[in-house]
Parts: sequence; structure tokens; C-alpha cells
Amino acid sequence: MGMGPEQITQRAAQVSRLLALRLGAKGAGLEARVAHRARALPRKVRRAALELAQAERLAQSPKQARQLDARALEAAFATCIRYLEPLGADERLRAAALTFGSSVAFIVIVVGGMIFGAMWLLTS
Repeated sequence: MGMGPEQITQRAAQVSRLLALRLGAKGAGLEARVAHRARALPRKVRRAALELAQAERLAQSPKQARQLDARALEAAFATCIRYLEPLGADERLRAAALTFGSSVAFIVIVVGGMIFGAMWLLTS
């Protein structure tokens, strides 16, 4: 039993979105984004993404959509997601640490300013 065209399109769109977010891939669709960042992708992931892009094209025809191998497409999707999901985790952690650090620095400056102001008022 084949995967539905809408499922194939959703999976291809998710991989395409992750390529854009994690690797900065540009292009209108999955195939264009894979072509744009082909060198940044491991061969196995690149092949899996291109397999999803081809399945997305073939899924537009109901007759061809029924002939697609759902297991192979699931495996290709899993390969892409397994590689792309963790990318950017370091960047997100770094951004969170920077946000926290800047908040603490702001609080220290404000409290320090208030203490300095209070001391200045009390001594004058």
C-alpha cells in the first residue's frame, strides 16, 4: 500500500523547511534546496532527500503514487530527519545562554546603578 500524496508532500515540505533552517538552503522546493546545499549534505542524506523530492513529483499522478514504495520513503524521510533535526542545537543553546547572560548583566547594571545613586544621595 502506497503513501498518500498529501503525506509525501508534507514530509518533503518538512525536510525542505529543515534544510532552509539548519543549513540555509535556498530554493523554491526540496530539489532546489538539496541542489543548493549538496556539498554540505552527506551522500546518504542527499540521496534520501532527492528520493523524497522525486516521490513528491510522482505523487501528483494518482497511478504513480500508488506504485511508490512507502517503506523506502519512510526510510528516506527518517534518514533526512535524523541528520537535520540535531543540527542547530548548539546554536539554540548558545542563543539561550547569551539571552540569560545579557539579562543577568542588565540586572547587575541596574542594581549597581541604584546602589551607586543611593550612596551618592546619602553622602551629599
